[in-house]
Amino acid sequence: MSEQTGPIPPTPNDGSRPSWDEYFMQICRVVATRSTCLRRQVGAILVRDRHILATGYNGAPQGMAHCTELGGCLREKLGIPSGERLELSRAVHAEQNAIIQAAVHGVSLKGDITCYSTIQPCVTCAKMLINANVKRIVFAGDYPDGLAREMLEEAAVELVQWQDDKEQDL
Repeated sequence: MSEQTGPIPPTPNDGSRPSWDEYFMQICRVVATRSTCLRRQVGAILVRDRHILATGYNGAPQGMAHCTELGGCLREKLGIPSGERLELSRAVHAEQNAIIQAAVHGVSLKGDITCYSTIQPCVTCAKMLINANVKRIVFAGDYPDGLAREMLEEAAVELVQWQDDKEQDL
């Protein structure tokens, strides 16, 4: 094994390094790969001062059967459109799971929290994020929930829809 000699090379400053938002959105996409939902894979992370506090993805509560084990998605079987009748789902949403994980592990959500999510939060998640002290939400995909947007705007939560320039160029 050879030892490195000489100074450590400097961090590149040529634009090849991701911005903080890009960095956290990339992590969100990886978190979403743990999802057990058949309809939509969502990942969320809670961040304060550029440090990840908790992560969450959507899926059945711990210890309970996933939709794949039950023969499919109840919402699909009932023909329920996205954004409607959210109570008819086995899944806990990614944002909810991130908040729950912070609580379970004793992680304080005091201070200005940013939530990164692969999709705009629904109204239930929006209410929880408001009460969890989230001041900024960066999300990738749209979600058909105007009430969520209205409540977040009323609570002065900054909403930023993420546009990945690198993906748009492909």
